[in-house]
Amino acid sequence: MTRLESRLAALAAAGETIAYGALARELGLRMGELTAALEALMEADARAGLPLRAALCEGRFAGGLPARGFFDKAADLGFDTSDPQALTAQHRAALFAK
Repeated sequence: MTRLESRLAALAAAGETIAYGALARELGLRMGELTAALEALMEADARAGLPLRAALCEGRFAGGLPARGFFDKAADLGFDTSDPQALTAQHRAALFAK
C-alpha cells in the first residue's frame, strides 16, 4: 500500500475528508504528482468495482466537493457525474462504511 493509499484509508476510517493542498503537503508531493496518483487510484478503484477513494479530497473552492478534475476523470471512467454532490456522497458513504 502506498503512502497515499494509507492516508486515504485512515481518512475513510475516521470519516474525514482532506483538501488537496493539505494532502500534497503531508505526502511531500507537488500538486501535479498528487493529481496523477489520485487519477491512477480512480482507475484502479473503478476496475475493482470499489468506491473512488479520491472522493475524500476537497477542492479549494468546491464547497466540500472534489475538484473538477475528479468529476472529469469519473465521467471518463463511466460514472454518472450529472449530480456531483450525489456522486460524492455515494462514494464517501461507501468509504466511511468500510
